[in-house]
Amino acid sequence: MSETVSPAGAPPAMNHRQVLEALSGLILGMFVSMLASTVVSSSLPVIIHDLDGDQAAFTWVITATLLTTAISTPIWGKLADLFNRKFLYQLAIVVFVLATAGAGFSQNPEMLITFRAVQGIGAGGLAALSQVIMADILSPRERGKYMGLFGAVMAVATVGGPLLGGVLTDAWSWRWNFYVALPVAIIALILVQKTLRLSPHARRKVSIDYTGIVLLSAAVSLLLIWVSIAGTATGFPWNSWQSYLMVGGAALATVVFIIVELRSKEPLVPLSMFRNRTFTLAVVASISTGIAMFGASVFLSQYMQLARGATPTQAGLMTIPMIGGLLVASVLIGWLVSKYGHWKPYLILGGALLIAGSYLLSTIHYDTDFVLVSLFMFLLGAGVGMTMQNLVLIVQNTCKPSEIGVASSGVTFFRSLGGTVGVAVMGAALAAKVTDLMKEHMPDLVKAIMSLGDKAPYWQAQLASGALPKVSDMPHALSTIIEDIYAQGISHSFLIGVPFAVVSLLAILFLPNVSLTRMTNDERLHAGEADLATVSVEEGMSVLTATGSIGVVDEVDAAAATSGPAGDAPGSSGR
Repeated sequence: MSETVSPAGAPPAMNHRQVLEALSGLILGMFVSMLASTVVSSSLPVIIHDLDGDQAAFTWVITATLLTTAISTPIWGKLADLFNRKFLYQLAIVVFVLATAGAGFSQNPEMLITFRAVQGIGAGGLAALSQVIMADILSPRERGKYMGLFGAVMAVATVGGPLLGGVLTDAWSWRWNFYVALPVAIIALILVQKTLRLSPHARRKVSIDYTGIVLLSAAVSLLLIWVSIAGTATGFPWNSWQSYLMVGGAALATVVFIIVELRSKEPLVPLSMFRNRTFTLAVVASISTGIAMFGASVFLSQYMQLARGATPTQAGLMTIPMIGGLLVASVLIGWLVSKYGHWKPYLILGGALLIAGSYLLSTIHYDTDFVLVSLFMFLLGAGVGMTMQNLVLIVQNTCKPSEIGVASSGVTFFRSLGGTVGVAVMGAALAAKVTDLMKEHMPDLVKAIMSLGDKAPYWQAQLASGALPKVSDMPHALSTIIEDIYAQGISHSFLIGVPFAVVSLLAILFLPNVSLTRMTNDERLHAGEADLATVSVEEGMSVLTATGSIGVVDEVDAAAATSGPAGDAPGSSGR
């Protein structure tokens, strides 16, 4: 079996066993990140209920994490091009897990939202750095099957997380959802330290775009706050001076951010990368993937508990079909991409499945046959599995080796940003729809409450509080109405993702079908340095020829050839 030959100066190519050893800590770190994120998904309705939070609090617990993940991802990507990537990855694990543990001590929704925001900073690092480190040690062609392995691990965490969270919540307390990741994180840190060996990169002067960070944070935060509060009973009307102020502020911050990025020496998001057609179209496609991925994980758990009366444990089991689709698609497609080198047909199929899954989930009711709901979830999960990792892969395949960090994190950033805005918009649409339906069904609700006898005041107070209801504890007469209301609201919110999925498929169709290289990022870097050296020598020779100094060089060459090893013909210097 022939070995892969690396360019001169590049580290020797690793075999399969060495790659798996190097990736073991990386994979476990991603598992910790995914587990800590998904373990609360099935129990979040119970958590918000116990902390007396409403639908807006529920949405902000999710969007706070997504927002800081989105904003911090390009920052971590930039740092990856400047500092030791192994240390940065370990730092991201520490930040993520400490914030996760702190969330377990939350006493109110505001405290939980704050810790979740810090958690997102660590999550951004893990998401960005794992892609960058993989690019250092694996070629795009080989990366497909290992990304399939990452997808499998993510799927296990995504399947096991909600189920584990439901069991912990039902058996003990939802607070254990946040503590369970600590021992796994310690093992991940040790594994990363022992198994991950990266080639040192040339150090260069550090310049962080702090102004860009502030402006981007302000623009996205203003937009999300506006979407979450406008049009609600406790907020302000859509057509009001507060709305104009927030939207205008977000627009102004965005314009100034673009100006700053164009002038910055080390921009947070290098706008010059948008000249690369692959990067631009991958970003557009990633936004829709983020909406589908995060929106489904957030609102499907609500659907299971608020529209079908499931407990947290049951909700974790009921979302397995979607994770099954993601698992099968990510592993199978990753293997096919590595084996045959073709990626575009799978991305097109994934985009079509995103449209189908989003639309079909917008048609569900509280009494829809669960076999159909499972099929719809599977289609959406398969669409996410086919598109999510491959969009990063094709960008890494075409970008400059020196920009691998910022390019990878750029796609991840826009995917997280799409998910953040998508979840906020879907949550706002859900809250508005539920409010309207509550008013519409008020006579039925009053009739159901009055039939409860001495328990009527308790349930009347529960509904009047505005907190998320715990449908599994409700009397049947009342739960049926509430399930119908939330089912209509959640299906309405899924419809929002359909046009974005259509745009994603169009972007995928226009992606240039560039073949995947078999060189790792380190090999591409050293190959580029070798090419530069060759060009420099050739330019130098041209200068000597032009100045008449070539005769001296010829004499030196001849002398070297004459005194060379036996068998070398004089003058055969190979020049």
